[in-house]
Amino acid sequence: MIIKKFVPCIYLYNGHAVKNLTDKSVVETDPLRMVHLYNENNADELIVFDMSEDDAEHDAALEMIKEICAMAEIDVIGAGNIKRMEDVKKLLYAGCKRAILDYEMAGNIAATEEISLKFGRDKLLASYNDPAVITENKELLEKYISGLVLMNPHQIRETQEIIGLPFYVQINNIALNKLMEIFAYDNVCGVTGNAINDNYKEILALKTLCKENGIQVETFEAAFKWEDFKKNSDGHVPVIVQDYRTREVLQMAYMNEESYDQTIRTGKMTYFSRSRQELWVKGETSGHYQYVKSLTADCDMDTILAKVSQVGAACHTGARSCFFNEITKKDYQEAENPLQVFQEVYDVIKDRKIHPREGSYTNYLFDKGIDKILKKLGEEATEIVIAAKNPGAGEVKYEISDFLYHMMVLMAEKDISWEEITTELANR
Repeated sequence: MIIKKFVPCIYLYNGHAVKNLTDKSVVETDPLRMVHLYNENNADELIVFDMSEDDAEHDAALEMIKEICAMAEIDVIGAGNIKRMEDVKKLLYAGCKRAILDYEMAGNIAATEEISLKFGRDKLLASYNDPAVITENKELLEKYISGLVLMNPHQIRETQEIIGLPFYVQINNIALNKLMEIFAYDNVCGVTGNAINDNYKEILALKTLCKENGIQVETFEAAFKWEDFKKNSDGHVPVIVQDYRTREVLQMAYMNEESYDQTIRTGKMTYFSRSRQELWVKGETSGHYQYVKSLTADCDMDTILAKVSQVGAACHTGARSCFFNEITKKDYQEAENPLQVFQEVYDVIKDRKIHPREGSYTNYLFDKGIDKILKKLGEEATEIVIAAKNPGAGEVKYEISDFLYHMMVLMAEKDISWEEITTELANR
């Protein structure tokens, strides 16, 4: 059974979110604010349509899409202004999980096979208005495209009868109870458009309604009920909270049954405040939400480990983590976390760029500019090749270290973070 998704969209024009593809009335001057609201209200994915009209606008739109992808807690799908493979690459490199080929454009149909072979079938969707396009290109779509986006909601039945691929339906106006009828079609995997944009606050309630009607939607399902846990003397269970990316321990808090159930239902960490004797949605006042990635109970079922995506600081003091008051420490060599080492070196390089030091080799590279940085990077890459032809690994490790340092200088020059690199690698 296909999981049904609620997918808002942003129609991006001149840096603003506008009404739709044909109406450029501004509905939000800051599209990132919309991303925050969609994160907060349990949207499943987000489609961003680039409606730019020239190259300068297109470049600015890609920068905005990059910011949207960085902020979104949900997968972002890029659409609009795709005319060749390079345009798909730019969207994927900006952080989009998938791209939509407009099948109203013959060039996109012709380029489908090439783009799919380059990036993978799972990275591509195809949008269309007329199901006749699907009939004419059925074999191509089934081989090289993972799903469809129907832009005409009056052609759902026809699409269902023509092809077996899952498809989203763009709908601008609909009574919310009619969504149940649309989701009843086997191959409809999601609804997008202003029908979702205008009702984003109702997504959680709509998901509950779907579940009550036997429609499978994207929600957390708990493997354990509250009665399965061993509680402390107050009837609570302590929760250790950890950043899912860095594994940094962020805080410790407590749950009661109501906060546990609400966390599962909403996907946002919710605790019981013992001092205020009330539920506490983390981030509700500060905006520093914790979005659930996983919840795991320990062997005794008396403690929960929550891995979360932390927005901003976890601690009320403004510190990233609540654990910063060192009590005592023995002199020891900490096990090196490779990403932490990379980040620390990168931070030093970035600091040199902002606060130059006389005699610094890093500042010498920045002063000489991009051509010098690239020349050194190329030289170090060649040194790795030469070293690898010799017996033993010592020289290779030395040369790789040199290469990585110069690569990080390039990253700093181009303002690329390690998080962007690791995210891109993880996506592959």
